[in-house]
Amino acid sequence: MSARRHPRTRENRVLRLLVRLERNPRQDPVIDALRTGIQSLPLGRGRDVLHGKWLGHPVHPLLVQVPIGSWLSAAVLDLRKGRPREAGLLVGVGLAAAVPAALTGAVDWAELQRPQMRVGLVHAVSNTAAVGLYTASLACRVTGRTRAGRALGFLGLMAVGTGGMLGGHLAYRQAAGANHAEAVPHIVTEGWHRIGAVDDFPPGLPVRRSVDDVPVMVLRQTDGTIHALADRCSHLAGPLSEGTVSDGCVRCPWHGSVFRLSDGLNVRGPATAPQPAFDTRVTEDQVEVRLVRHEGEDGRDQRDGDSLEPDRNRNDAGRGSAHGHTH
Repeated sequence: MSARRHPRTRENRVLRLLVRLERNPRQDPVIDALRTGIQSLPLGRGRDVLHGKWLGHPVHPLLVQVPIGSWLSAAVLDLRKGRPREAGLLVGVGLAAAVPAALTGAVDWAELQRPQMRVGLVHAVSNTAAVGLYTASLACRVTGRTRAGRALGFLGLMAVGTGGMLGGHLAYRQAAGANHAEAVPHIVTEGWHRIGAVDDFPPGLPVRRSVDDVPVMVLRQTDGTIHALADRCSHLAGPLSEGTVSDGCVRCPWHGSVFRLSDGLNVRGPATAPQPAFDTRVTEDQVEVRLVRHEGEDGRDQRDGDSLEPDRNRNDAGRGSAHGHTH
């Protein structure tokens, strides 16, 4: 009996072009210059607002809905050729909304990895071309050249569509803006996990351990309190165990996100999601950790419903929790 042949499949040409774009270093000098300029903007705490820390995820995808929706609506009216004034108004609304959308996108882009920045730059160029075309379209409409305004509007819609495709590649293929710590509660099993002896954790020095194949950053303070957070930063999976510790927080070495050791709260961006935190305890000179699950079966924090019997063998000198409490 002859072996069954596998069907031949054609490689996706668009995806192949995007992969080549990710690997092409030719635009890196432009990227470096733009990134330096964006990071040097005196935005202060406003930078976290633009990142979307207050929202819990990047705000850029929310803001882009207005220009895209306005321009698409204008195109529908242009197809009917009966409402040129309303179509022009929608084009103007889209142009006004494109400014804050572009600013939030630029601030996020400046904190990405190199392959993501390469795709993101072309994404920005495409959207900039769309803004230019729609600006020219609006100028034509205002001066009575409606037909030219419609034509430029359709070209602008094609450009913004291309930008949207690249933005989708950034978000869904390259995971830009995604919470890179989201999987932790789904991987770590419930209960306490032993991760090593107390002496394995030098005071003040972050140490990396593993729980159910999830890297965990463990820090023993000089007073014996032990904190534990998921090691991979929620922003882009940077190793927090290689970061710096100061004022009760740890700073990611890759892009500077700051997380509170006591509960994993994202104190400063670009991270928009907190870091999964672990309760800790010391039993027979062994450190044990347990993931804090904020929504248990009873809808309360796991800690609040903890009914474990007191452990008489705990070392009081090393006893602590990810929230600074003792058990």
